[in-house]
Amino acid sequence: MSKAEKTKQFIIEKTASLFNTKGYMSTSLSDITEATGLTKGSIYGNFENKDEVALEVYKYNSSLLSKNMARSLGEEFPTTIDKLNAFVNFYRKNWKAVFENGGCPLMNAATEADDTFPSLKKQVTQSFEGWIKKIASVITDGQESGEIYPNIDADEYGSLFIMLIEGGILLSKTTEDEKYLHLALDRIIFMIDKELNILSS
Repeated sequence: MSKAEKTKQFIIEKTASLFNTKGYMSTSLSDITEATGLTKGSIYGNFENKDEVALEVYKYNSSLLSKNMARSLGEEFPTTIDKLNAFVNFYRKNWKAVFENGGCPLMNAATEADDTFPSLKKQVTQSFEGWIKKIASVITDGQESGEIYPNIDADEYGSLFIMLIEGGILLSKTTEDEKYLHLALDRIIFMIDKELNILSS
């Protein structure tokens, strides 16, 4: 990694929590210089403008979340049902850390970028679509292995899981009451056990 690449990465990592907590639109260049200890000239020497910093920070934040959640759906868990339960448990165990760092980076960016930051909105859309596809793929694998009912629409359940989790995070973060996220996670567990899992019937 070159010196310029190291500086870019330093700026991204130092401002990752700042952008997610304060907001992609509200974070100023002064906030960035304060968080990094670098001059404005140094920031602009590595990024074209603040929007480019925001985009790269979003990619960094979403990739961290993606890597952590991907472990839940990975080879460590042998069956599809184990993988789906581990995915839910990831949120059950890590909600405090998510909240302390400003909440879900996907939802935060989606709320902000709706009409005012189209390039960020595009990145967020790709993130959500990627997660729905990943969960749907795990469900499809479960259908092929005979764990999950063959008539289930994998994409529909992938979408439902994401909607429930993001809605639970939104309500819990807004009200400062974790019960809403746990309600959402409990509902997903119910769906896994009662609607997807052939072996539980």
